[in-house]
Amino acid sequence: MIRLLTYRLNGRERTDAVPDNVLLLDHLRETVGLTGTKTGCDGGECGACTVLVDGAPVLSCLTLSATVAGRSVETVESLAEGGRLAFIQEGFHRKLGSQCGYCTPGLIMASEALLRQDPDPSEDAIREALGSNICRCTGYVKIIEAVRWAAESSAARSGSPAEPAR
Repeated sequence: MIRLLTYRLNGRERTDAVPDNVLLLDHLRETVGLTGTKTGCDGGECGACTVLVDGAPVLSCLTLSATVAGRSVETVESLAEGGRLAFIQEGFHRKLGSQCGYCTPGLIMASEALLRQDPDPSEDAIREALGSNICRCTGYVKIIEAVRWAAESSAARSGSPAEPAR
């Protein structure tokens, strides 16, 4: 069955005709054309497809599109504003948090959700928040450094006494 799906995507309301059996990952990539969300394992094991639904990280390869009706969905494309990278994106760039880059959008979205919930996470909190995301190229040290840099930079920008890591 096909139904109209109305939801908020990256801050804008959107309505699409969507079959009941279409995964959110496929809808975002194929219908909407937002290819930042990656297909990895196709089984909910790698995190490359992570998006935020109502601010919480969700694996879009396991989520039916119909379940986001009336909700807010954010993809990695939503983070940069006016051509300026978000702190978490800049952190991954500055701290070399990505190698091949395939897992990076999912890691960035999971990190963004963490930083919204805990602006100054411990290393253990970062590791736990990113535990569902697999990177096959790194040892995660640079990824954790990227999240810490983003947290410190955001705090410095907001007037907190913390200084950004360099």
